Amino acid sequence: MAFAQLTYRESLRDIETCLRAMQPKLYHAGIRGRVSRSTLADANEKQDWRIYADFAHVLIGMARELYAAEDFGLQLNQTAYALDSTTIDLCLSLFPWASFRQHKGAIKLHTEMDLRGSIPCVIRITHGKVHDVTFLDQLLLEPAAFYGISENAVKTQIWIAISVYVLVAIIKKKLRIERTLNEILQVLSITLFENDELLPLLTNFHLQDQKEVSYNQLTLFNF
Repeated sequence: MAFAQLTYRESLRDIETCLRAMQPKLYHAGIRGRVSRSTLADANEKQDWRIYADFAHVLIGMARELYAAEDFGLQLNQTAYALDSTTIDLCLSLFPWASFRQHKGAIKLHTEMDLRGSIPCVIRITHGKVHDVTFLDQLLLEPAAFYGISENAVKTQIWIAISVYVLVAIIKKKLRIERTLNEILQVLSITLFENDELLPLLTNFHLQDQKEVSYNQLTLFNF
């Protein structure tokens, strides 16, 4: 599922097709068996989403330590936070558990962001009816790209997306990469199975026009 986020896949069939096309390289990536969308669907339904939430919180703790001294434009010794609440629209006929209005489904992603490094530190997923006040609108997930329709599948994908974002933020800081997170994500999307050193791949390229870059899957905390 992390592969799907990093490479902007749009469905389980899309994931299956792409991974099977890369079969000779999967063994070295730790994928030993044949990739099947039915297996992925079962995992989305049966693997408790809290597993991925716990993993994300471990990564968040690591990232916050790395970015603790990060300059974000204000002379403050204390930690500064921003609050964000984003409504993710869902088709009510496909996601009946996410009832929002009479003919509409939705969930809300409430996030407290540590401004040093733009790291999410408190995250809560609720139904769309939960009242909130929006301070920022910088967290986007494409509803059309969810890989499952159950509450567990949706929460699983959100937490995996957060984990991927934070993991890339950790890599950026540890390798001292002077690129934005979105630029790093774009490079990773086309080099994920390349047998090359990561640092040169992420530094030795020239981005001519950032307006041409298109994000159809993972656009988290777009700073």
